[in-house]
Formats: sequence, structure tokens, C-alpha cells
Amino acid sequence: MSRTVARSWTRRITVRVLAAGVAVAGLATLDRPESSAPLSAEPAAVSTSQTGVTPPPMGWASWNSFFSSIDHNVIKQQADALVSSGMAAAGYKYVNLDDGWWQGQRDANGDIVVDENLWPGGMKVIADYIHSKGLKVGIYTDAGQNGCGYYYPTTRPKAPNTGMEGHYQQDLETFQRWGFDYVKIDFCGGREERLDQETTYKQIGTANEAASAVTGRKLVLSFCEWGSGLPWNWAPGYGDLWRTSVDILQKDETPQLTKMYYNFDEALHPAAQHTGYYNDPDMLMVGVSGLTAARNRLHMSLWSIAGAPLLAGNNVATMSAETRDILTNPEVLAVNQDPRGLQGVKVAEDTRGLQVYGKVLSGTGKRAVMLFNRTGSAANITVRWADLGLTSASATVRNAWTRTDAGSFETSYTTSVPANDAVLLTVSGTEASGSTYEDTTTATTPTFSNITASTAGTKLVDITYANGSSTARKATIQVNGQYKYVVAFPPTGSATTYRTVSLLAHLAKGANTVRFAAVSGSTTPDIDALRVQAIPGTDGAALVGAASDRCVDIDKNAHINGTKPQLWDCSGGRNQTFQQNSRGELVVYGDKCLDAVDDDKGDKVAIWDCHGGANQKWTVHSDGTITDLNGNCLDASGSATANGTQLIRWQCKGQANQKWTLR
Repeated sequence: MSRTVARSWTRRITVRVLAAGVAVAGLATLDRPESSAPLSAEPAAVSTSQTGVTPPPMGWASWNSFFSSIDHNVIKQQADALVSSGMAAAGYKYVNLDDGWWQGQRDANGDIVVDENLWPGGMKVIADYIHSKGLKVGIYTDAGQNGCGYYYPTTRPKAPNTGMEGHYQQDLETFQRWGFDYVKIDFCGGREERLDQETTYKQIGTANEAASAVTGRKLVLSFCEWGSGLPWNWAPGYGDLWRTSVDILQKDETPQLTKMYYNFDEALHPAAQHTGYYNDPDMLMVGVSGLTAARNRLHMSLWSIAGAPLLAGNNVATMSAETRDILTNPEVLAVNQDPRGLQGVKVAEDTRGLQVYGKVLSGTGKRAVMLFNRTGSAANITVRWADLGLTSASATVRNAWTRTDAGSFETSYTTSVPANDAVLLTVSGTEASGSTYEDTTTATTPTFSNITASTAGTKLVDITYANGSSTARKATIQVNGQYKYVVAFPPTGSATTYRTVSLLAHLAKGANTVRFAAVSGSTTPDIDALRVQAIPGTDGAALVGAASDRCVDIDKNAHINGTKPQLWDCSGGRNQTFQQNSRGELVVYGDKCLDAVDDDKGDKVAIWDCHGGANQKWTVHSDGTITDLNGNCLDASGSATANGTQLIRWQCKGQANQKWTLR
């Protein structure tokens, strides 16, 4: 893959680095464009006033209960029930029509023709009705010529031409004029036509902006290509949310715990989720027949710690009070809807299957914690404050489901968690120190050089900025040679009022470079300072080849089992950070083990779900070799050193291509 870095600066300026925002700790250099406009004022240090970002969408979607059998009566009934049940008051605002609303007819101008037997008066009428309830409304389409109902008909015969290909801006304008607020864009037609996911969805994002310029309305864009095009690398800022995995529930399928776990795992891409952009593990199964109350609570805990969109899929009009209470628990929803907009990350797994996830919340010293028992037996699980980026001082613990205080605890907290269940907590402690890198120049999109990390891992980054306009502005951020992400910067009230937004970034051990750049078509905010703080439970190390000085890399942040590691220029990405645990495993992404593939050839290496097998055990030796249990060495194939060189297992020969440094 290409990781080319654009270099547009022309001069270098030395500025202060403030440790924990107070004391001078050292020097950092900032690279600046010459053409930056001067500012009337700059803050003395990083702001501590956090800006709330757009939270993950909450609402209801038709597919999991009604599939293609939707019409105005079904949708009105569910909208009414959202209000009467109290779900709307709890935050479930969207009523989303999925596949089946349209039968694919267009008029001579190419405009959508609606079946008024299903939708009397047309789609604007149903949108107006939902808006009259104080709710918002969403609709469905496909990036290709045909929607999923054409290839996989359910409850209605397949209808051709239900996609938007060839009509991107036209259909988006139509949806906006009808009054819709949200659109889910599937990829069944796109897949059949072999469209490129990134190119196609970026075209749709551009068409949406053009449509908004005509109508004055905006649509939330939900990209639904099931993670096939690795959207966590490119979707933020082009879409508002993007699916990261397959459908969690299909027609005539009973909800499965294994699928719930899989979709949760596949959605954890913390660097992509920030400032109102969200990884989407799919709609909720809560209240769908086949899940117990305990499983429904587990489902909500997983989606809440992940900061995932919450789109209920049950029949709201017939749900039980128990289901309603699970869906509307205010403290669980507060974890999901936290204004900082970040994703939880795994910070510990001392024993296989007993996992700890931490999510940075708004405020100071605030965390959500999920103690997740994926095993078949009840077990004690411990969360350590230090793993979360807190000091070891006393912290208070509260159970989000029972809405009761557990008390104050020094250093850590331990509790029993039932088999295949989770305990969701909020923790209030003392924030650990961080380092602040301040820009005192007049540039708006700076490059911060020499951002120093003592360990490789995921870090909390607070960005101080000013945006005096009435709408959000955008800029890209890039750490070292990693992917660029679009970041949204909401208004701060004036051009001299500075606030912060937060994101999670993956840094290498040692010096790192963080670059901001303008986004085409958007006025840039004034970015003034960064505060960087470790989340120690995510710390790991890069595996650096002695011959190549390149890192073991999982190409394009791919997460699928069987992906083969390669050599690539070291950038500190999560796809290059491995944790060596007491079980002899080398773990990437928190859940994938370096795996000696068991096949006839016997030399392959890949990543795979960690399962405790002998083929996932490795020994790191003092001479730099890394061997499997058969004594074979981790080897850069053919003694090659170039980017893209695949790794294999080979007879140990003491050569440099078989020696590695954990950095």
C-alpha cells in the first residue's frame, strides 16, 4: 500500500512543550506554511474546555423486525410507539426505513416514483408525520444499480433498479426535499458490479454536499459496505458512520452470541472514531426473540463501551417493559452518548477471555469500564486505574446497570462477572499527567514534530482550536506515515475562543510527527495546541527487522483472519503494535494473535483470533530471533528488505532477516 506523505511546509520554528499543561519539559519543533494568516490572539496554553461533538445516532430501524414488509402503517405505528414508550425521550430520535420502501420505478426525468398504495401521498407525507412527533427520519438506498432486496428478496418479490447508481446527487436531493435526515447506503449492487468502495462512497459524499448546496438540508450518511473496503481507513468525514462487519441478524436467523461478539470485535478501530464519526457494528438485536434479558444487557454494554450507533431493531409497539428499560437505562446510554465521542479500547486481558475495556469520558478523570467475561464460567476481573490513564490514587466506582455506587478504591477494582456477561462501570479518579505541545505561530494547520512517547500504543490527544463560524470546520490529521483522518471542529463561539476536541491516536515509541492539513472545500479551524496522554493498557512494541529497519505490519489495518504480515516503514500504527503477553502470544489489535499457520507447506504466518493453540506461541530470544514451538524462526522471506516483503517461518540460520528488535 502507499503511505506517501505530502510535505508542504517551508520553515521550522521552535516552540515550548509544557508537561501536563504547566511546566516546561523540553522543546518541540513545528513546521509551518508561510502563507498562514495572522491571528489576533493565541491562548497561553492548551484549553481544558471540551467541545461536545455529535453523538452516535440513536433511533429505530425497520429491517430486523419487518424486513421488506414496510408501509406507512408500519412506520407510523413504530414512530408512535417510540414516543409513547419513552424511547424518544431517552434519545431514540431516528425512524429509519430500510430496504423494501421502493420498487425501483423512475419517471422520464429519472426521478423516483413511489408506490402510493404503500405510501399514500408519497414519502414527504411520512417524513412530515415523523417530524410532527418530534423525531427524525431515515431512508435506504444502494450505491449500485440494485439494492440488496433484488439479490436477497425477503417478504416481497425482488425489485430491480432500487439503487442510486447514475443518480447520486439526484436521489440525495430528492431525499432531502422529501424531508429525510439520514440515508443508509448499502452495497449489494456495488459488490455485484465490483465498484471500488472508497471511490464510490467518496463520490456519494461529494454528491451529498452538492445536494445540500441546492436544498439547504443535510443528510447523515451511513455507509454500509460491511467493512469489505476497510472503511475505517478513509470513511471519517466523508460519511458519518460506516459498517465494519456483516449483518448481525438475517431473516429467519436466531440471534447468536458469537455474531454479537464478532461484530463488536470488528468495530474496534479507535483512531477512526472521533468528532462525530462512528464505527458501526450494525443494528441492535435487543428485544428480538431469542435473547434473554441478561444477553440484551450484555449487547447494550458492548455497543455502549464501543460508542456505537444505537438503532433498535425490535418491534417497539409490542416490546415488554423489561426490554424498554434495558434500551432506556440512562447511565448506560450516557456512556454511549458521551460528548467526547470516543471509542472504548481493550486495556487488559490477564487471563484469556477475561477482558477489560476503558473509554475516556468527558470531564477530567472520568472513564467508563467494561469487565467482559467471554468464558463459560463466572470469574473475578480486575481493572487497574493505571491501565486507563489514571493515577493509582483512590477512585470511585459506580455500576451503570444497577445505578448504584460500589465505593472508593485504591489502585484497582475487582468484581465477579458471570459467564458470557459483562459489568459496565463508571470510574471517577485522577487524570495522569500528559504533555502539551503548543503552537505560538500564526499558522492554522500546523505540523507538530517530536511528539514524544515513552512507549508505542494508543494515546489520548486533546486538540485546542478556535472556530468562529456557525458551522463545523474540517481538517485532516496524520500521525507519521499512517492514514489521514478528517477531523470535525465544531464552532467555539468566536475566532479567539479556544476549546478542545479529542481523538485517540497511535504513536510509536520515541519521536512522532503529527500533521494537520486543510480539507478541500472547508475553511480550516485555527489549531493551536495538543495535549497527549498515554493509555498504558494499550502499550506494546513494534517488531523491527534488523536487516530492513522496517516494522512487522498488517497491511491497510486489515482485521480479517488469515491476513499475512509484511515489512513496512515504521509508523507507530495500531497495525504495527504488538503486545507480548504471559501466554507467549504476540497480539495485535488487542484480539489477533501472530499465528504459525498449520498447513501442508508449513511456513506461513498470519494473524488469527487468539485461541491459546500451540501454533500461537512464540519465544523472543536475547539474540533477536523469534521462534515458534517447532524452533523455526520468524523470517523476512527471501532475505528481502523492501516494503511489502512477506513474513514466513524458516529454519533458523542466524541471518539478519531473522532478527528483530521489540521497540
